Amino acid sequence: MEEKDWNIIAKEALHDDFAFDELYEHFFPRIYNLIYARVKDAATADDIVSDVFEKLVTHLDSFDSTKASFATWLSRIATRTLTDYYRWQSHRQNVEWDDVFSPKVDDKEHPDGQLLEQEGKKELLLALGKLSEREQQIIELKFWGDMNNKEIAETIGISSANVGVILFRAMGTLRQLLGRE
Repeated sequence: MEEKDWNIIAKEALHDDFAFDELYEHFFPRIYNLIYARVKDAATADDIVSDVFEKLVTHLDSFDSTKASFATWLSRIATRTLTDYYRWQSHRQNVEWDDVFSPKVDDKEHPDGQLLEQEGKKELLLALGKLSEREQQIIELKFWGDMNNKEIAETIGISSANVGVILFRAMGTLRQLLGRE
């Protein structure tokens, strides 16, 4: 099966509702997971994602595939919309992280499985909270945004080599903080 060219589909979506629906169905989960990983509240995430897709509709005609891929362009809109949300907030909420980083514990093998999993999440949240904002942002884009280093670099405006270095150091710091090195 061939990979779809989302840049072409994005241009078609200007005048074709089916193409827009295809974009929405493909990118909604990616954007929702990215936003939800930061706000950890379904209603807030829904509101922010709605804003992202509203901006997509409003600015789709300004998309230029020679400057960035559609996925990167949309992720940049999502990141900026999230930044706007935090500016609007009177104070910044603590970042919580999804189960992606938490190993699943089989409740049948371990009667206290849920407790162990919750303790692991708390430990991870504390460790993640010790990372810089930039490190947290790169980890979010990598794991929830499902982006490669080049896409992350284009989204936040640094080189892909720098993304790799920051990601490597952040993961090393997490391993140290969690005592897994």
